[in-house]
Amino acid sequence: MTLAKPRALLIVEDDPALQKQIRWSFDQYDTLVADDRESALAQMRRHNPAVVTMDLGLPPDADAVSEGFKLLEQMLALAPDAKVIVLTGQNDQANALRAIALGAYDFFTKPFEPEILALTIDRAFRLHDLQQENRRLQSMHQPDALGGLLTRDPEMLRICRTIEKVASANVTVLLLGESGTGKEILARGLHAASPRAAERFVAINCAAIPENLLESELFGYEKGAFSGAVKTTPGKIETAHRGTLMLDEIGDLPLSLQAKLLRFLQERVIERVGGRHEIPIDVRIVCATHQDLKALIKEGRFREDLYYRLAEIEISIPPLRSRVGDPALLAHAFVLRFAAEQNRGGLILGEDALRAIEQYAWPGNVRELENCIKRATIMADGNHLTAQDIGVDAGAVGDAGAIDLRAVREAAERKAVVAALGRSNGNVVHAAEMLGVSRPTLYDLMHRLGLKT
Repeated sequence: MTLAKPRALLIVEDDPALQKQIRWSFDQYDTLVADDRESALAQMRRHNPAVVTMDLGLPPDADAVSEGFKLLEQMLALAPDAKVIVLTGQNDQANALRAIALGAYDFFTKPFEPEILALTIDRAFRLHDLQQENRRLQSMHQPDALGGLLTRDPEMLRICRTIEKVASANVTVLLLGESGTGKEILARGLHAASPRAAERFVAINCAAIPENLLESELFGYEKGAFSGAVKTTPGKIETAHRGTLMLDEIGDLPLSLQAKLLRFLQERVIERVGGRHEIPIDVRIVCATHQDLKALIKEGRFREDLYYRLAEIEISIPPLRSRVGDPALLAHAFVLRFAAEQNRGGLILGEDALRAIEQYAWPGNVRELENCIKRATIMADGNHLTAQDIGVDAGAVGDAGAIDLRAVREAAERKAVVAALGRSNGNVVHAAEMLGVSRPTLYDLMHRLGLKT
């Protein structure tokens, strides 16, 4: 029978006698000891303890609290989920309250009663476990709003969480990213996760409509407003009333219409072309562009006041070449889709095709990958798609890393696990074989790295 490993408890205390007392009182834990700020941070990096007890008075000035507060801030920056219990001197309520305000879990005055402190430490461990389990369950049950987005890349997953957070807020969102990175999928996901999900999602590409027609497309027109206006027609903004309007390629919006759009964003009313009365509109605006709007502002091609109205929340979407594991993961999904459409069941990606997909820079992003897989699915002779079928020239893409050893190791593990899961199309057994580890070990790694099964 294997006994459970004791939980790590970090004790930060410079008094050897008190340090010994705390270790003796809590011998049921794997007690780690530090007597100054640097050694405490080293223990945090190495062992990542869930609970810490610390004295505010630490060397080099044990009679002051500046070193203790500095350590508290650094520990919580390093491990935001850690529960730090501050031990203070008598009549030190002001510093205790300041520690709580900085993020400490609780405080005790010295001398303390070990039995009461033990209850607090046990409660801190339980709360930490509950929060970790809650985070794990949330990652397993990702909302359907972003179900159309396939990714295992940490940055893209962070963007998904951002989308979910801002979905309920009535703010304008600006999506920045190269063409083909999935801006419209994110915009639709934002709408689907919002209280406006039951209403319409309306998208218009500002670069695809001639300037002389764009105003009437956006704002609508009255009967007789111009030649050919045989009936009153609502525009895209009015059509999206109570829903979401996506203005794609907003960087191509003419200056004359930028002023009119700014007025709408400020007043939330429109006038149709040829109209004389104001129409109140309730709509959520999501904009997208591949252009650098700040550069356009400097060139006088985009209004600065409009930019700040549109960029209440600004989200930059990374290109496909920067998303670890995503090219192979998406390629598998596209092969399944297009093979079903072409009645070519059993079609799979060969090893050389996967290598080419992973190494290619994909300047056209997801759209280019989708087109390549579709063409290969149609043109391939056998059931294995080869690098020649994919038809891309592989090019290496560089990558910079951190210098903190623990962070480097975790980043390397994450990159390897994500890449293996991408190449195996999410099959944990095959991914474990690629990594040379057992399936339980891979599950443990995925749990620790916050990756979904």
